[in-house]
This record gives sequence, structure tokens and C-alpha cells, in this order.
Amino acid sequence: MDAITLKGGDHAVLLLHGLQSSPAELQPIAKRLHQAGYSVHVPHIPGYGYMQGDTPRSVTHWQDWHAKALAEFRALKQQHARVAVGGLCIGATLSLSIAAELGDEVSALTLMATTLWYDGWSIPWYRFLRYIGYYSPVRYLYSYREREPFGLKNEQLRKWIAREMSHKDSSIVGASKLNLPAIQEAERMIRAVKLSMHRVTAPAIIIHAIDDDVASPRNARYVAEHLGSCRIKSVMLRNSYHMITVDNDRELVASETIRFFNATLPQ
Repeated sequence: MDAITLKGGDHAVLLLHGLQSSPAELQPIAKRLHQAGYSVHVPHIPGYGYMQGDTPRSVTHWQDWHAKALAEFRALKQQHARVAVGGLCIGATLSLSIAAELGDEVSALTLMATTLWYDGWSIPWYRFLRYIGYYSPVRYLYSYREREPFGLKNEQLRKWIAREMSHKDSSIVGASKLNLPAIQEAERMIRAVKLSMHRVTAPAIIIHAIDDDVASPRNARYVAEHLGSCRIKSVMLRNSYHMITVDNDRELVASETIRFFNATLPQ
């Protein structure tokens, strides 16, 4: 899916999609933010997101993802008085990466299902074997196939995604397979973000599902404890798994973000 750009008021929000995914997974919250008066931009980041025809060799270094997100922020800042940033999963981690560099330039953050560890209950026990693949020729041959529940507690949506994944390379929740180069670069970025998180000063709302199947609530607690922000709000969801922007609690994710932004950003 192409980038989403919704022109609204003088306050803008940059939203960053997840690893090997697309802006589609952020469309519900983008629309709600726009209805609340915000200008919203959800870029597709080449080498980080997924597009038809991409291969493991299409993956770029995480520093390139950071640079692209930073450029998108700068472009918004030229046109808007204030710019908030948010992301889902590794997109939240990428948001922290640029917020650590930009400091007070970032007006606010919404960190949704932030992933610093892949430690959710659906992660296979043999995932530690990825370290062998990282440093061998198999890194370009092996991919982790997404499987149920696809980060979704909503059974109807999960069935639809399963049908999509069975005959397509991707769906609204991302690529049907995650390749090793992408996962390795994400983990490199995670290490850097953990070291720089104390430099994040923007007010932040942390939204996470108690039953997140990919990244346990430990991730949300770690972010809350290590941010340099003076204003932090944590919201724990009870009716979703990992893909909180499209799952059962998607309306609550949007309303909590809007409420926090409205209270944080000068009107």
C-alpha cells in the first residue's frame, strides 16, 4: 500500500508502520486522528516495509530506516507548527530512535505494541536458532512464516487474514513471511534504542495489550521505566493481541491517543 497522507490542522502526526509491513495497518488510527483535526502522514519506508516483489536482499540497514523516518519528520515540520510521532511494533521502536535524536522537536509520542523483545506467547521456542542464520548463507533463504493468530484476537478478522496469507504475499498485518535480514536489522536497532531511550523527552503514551502474542507487557514496562520523558501514560488493553491498531481495541487505541495528544499539544 502507498503512503497515507491526510491533510488537516496545524498539528501533524507522523505514523510509522511495522517491520515488513505497510501503512495499511495504521489506516484506522490515521483516519481517527484526521477526524479529530490532525494532519496525518503514514509513509512507506523502502527496505524496511514490504512491497510486492521485495526479496531478503531488498532489506536495508536500520540506519537507513532511521534516516528516512527523520526526513519524513523534517518535511512535516516545515509545514506544521507541531509534529507528534507514533508507531506500531518495530515502528514504535523506530519512533523512539528518531525521538531520541530530535528531543523537544517531537511534540508527543504514541507507542503502540512497542517491541524490544520478541517474547510473546506465540513466538516459537526454536527462534533462538535465528542467530545461526544471521551469519550464514541461509540468511537469504530462510523466512519465518507468519502463522495464527497473526497478532489478532478478533476471530473473524483472523480468518480473513488466514485466507489472504494463503494465496498472497502480504495482508493488512504485513508480509506473509519475515526474512532473517529484516529481523537482524530490527534487533540491531533495538539494541541502539535501548541505549538512547533516556534521551527521549517528548510526552509519551504507551499502549500495549496484556495478551500481546509477539511482545509481552515487559516491553511496555521497560519503555515506561527508561524514557527520559517527564510525562508518561500507560494504557493496557484487555481485548487484543499484538496488532492493536486493527484488532478489537482499535477504537480505544485511537481515542486514548487523541485524548493524550489533545491534552499534551497546545491548542
